[in-house]
Order: sequence, then C-alpha cells, then structure tokens
Amino acid sequence: MTTRRALDSRGRRRSGPVHAATRRRRAPLWGGLAALAFLGAAGFAVAGGSTSGAGKGHAGARSESGGHAAAGPGSTEPTHGSRPPSPDRSTSSSPRPKTSSTPEIPRTGPGTFTVAAGGSAKAGSGKVLRYRVEVEDGLDLSTADVARQVDRILADPRGWTADGHSAFQRVSSGATDFAVRVATPGTVDKICKQHGLDTLGRYNCSAEHDVMVNLERWLLATPVYAKDVTAYRALIINHEVGHFLHHGHVGCPGPGQPAPVMMQQIKGMHGCVPNVWPYDEKGRYLTGPAVP
Repeated sequence: MTTRRALDSRGRRRSGPVHAATRRRRAPLWGGLAALAFLGAAGFAVAGGSTSGAGKGHAGARSESGGHAAAGPGSTEPTHGSRPPSPDRSTSSSPRPKTSSTPEIPRTGPGTFTVAAGGSAKAGSGKVLRYRVEVEDGLDLSTADVARQVDRILADPRGWTADGHSAFQRVSSGATDFAVRVATPGTVDKICKQHGLDTLGRYNCSAEHDVMVNLERWLLATPVYAKDVTAYRALIINHEVGHFLHHGHVGCPGPGQPAPVMMQQIKGMHGCVPNVWPYDEKGRYLTGPAVP
C-alpha cells in the first residue's frame, strides 16, 4: 500500500535582418510557420494545465484515506506491533487516486457500533465459537450484508472449520468469544493501539477478542486483489480469525504455490499466487515457513 509532473517549454522565433527580396518571396512560408508555432504553444499550455489538475487530484486522494501502517497481531498486513518495510508499489495498498467510482472513506468515526441482528447456523463440527458482527455507526454499510459475508467466509469448507476442531456461530446477544468489527481507519487505530498494536490508518488487527477490519481495506482491498474485493474480504477475516485461533505469520512456501492466509500478502507475494483460504479443496492446510 504506496505513495504515489508538468512540462514547460518555450518556443523561440528566429530573429535578425532578412533581405527584402527574400522577405517578399518567403512571406507565405514564414506566416505558416508562425501560425503553427502559435497553435503548438496554445496546445501545450492546455496540456500543462490538465496535468497540473491531475496532480491535485492525487494529493486529495492521499489526504482522504492516506496513512502508512505497521503491523498488528492479526492483520492480513500487520506483524505484532512492528513497523512494516517500505511500501512495495506492486503489492501495497496505498490510497488510490480518487475517481468517480472510488467510495468516500471517512478518516474516523464516532467509535460506536451497531450489532447485526439475527444469527447464523453452526458451521463446523468442533467447539463452537460464538461471534458478533458490528459496523461502526455512520458508515454507508449494511450491517446485515456485512454479517452475511462474514458468515459465508467462516462457514466455507476451505475455512478454519476444516481444522476439525473449530466451529462458528453468529449471535446478536449473549456471551461471545469474539467480534468482527468494521470501522474507519481512525477507530481501528484507536482500538488496536489500546492493545499495543500500531495499524497507522491502513491495516486490520486482531486485538484480544476484537477482529478489527479497516473500512479502507474492506472497500478497496489492495492492488493484488483490486479486481476481486470480495476475495480479499475473505483473506482479511481468515487471517485475523487465524490469529484469534493462535496461528502466527508464515512466509511463501515457494514460487507458484498458493500464498497461505497467514502470510502477510500485503507486503508482497514473493513468488506465491493469490489465495484467501486456510485449506484447499482437498482439505490440505496451506502454510509456509514461520516468520516473525
């Protein structure tokens, strides 16, 4: 996730005395050249103005949803409280230039949440872990829609239920084991920092019993997953819940292999191919070498 230019030219007209006969003979030619020079300069000025305007658009986008993040214990991005390496342009999730289709992402919110109503059926055959889904107040998100997506991810046979001892069930009241909470970057920062985790406006974290999902990541994903944001949401939930289940970070197992969900894919794929599930369709756990 990365940070993200006008040319200036001066045309010169030939000067000095010109023989009278030559001047009369070449008058049409010099007139044509002068006209071309004028038109070229005018066109260049228009192009320069356009480029300058685009630069301002980039600056606006950075100020709306910018921030550089360090890691937190459960994020698809963070490491436990450590600052990440410099952003990689090819794999980072830095704010994109604002376009007509880019959603408005508030920098921070009130810090209060609405719990999704209802619940889900039990998924998995192991110990039932009860969870809530919450959305920060004031966001243009449906709590019911967010809850359906989280339910689907946690119930997928390629998810953590494939470990044989984890089961999940969403509730809206009573005792819970953890909560999945979608919030603005500022609110995620605040809650994660209470647990010693620095998310710097960009990352998610798993803090005690809170799986904190950064709204920017939920809506925009990262460049690797920009064309499949829904898949990236599965990566967020599986990575953060994986930390809740005490799974640590791992690296890429080898070029061309699926990236484990516990790999910090936002920091680079390192030869692995995108993957958002802990297990493959044959029930094999997808992992790699342990990393700090």
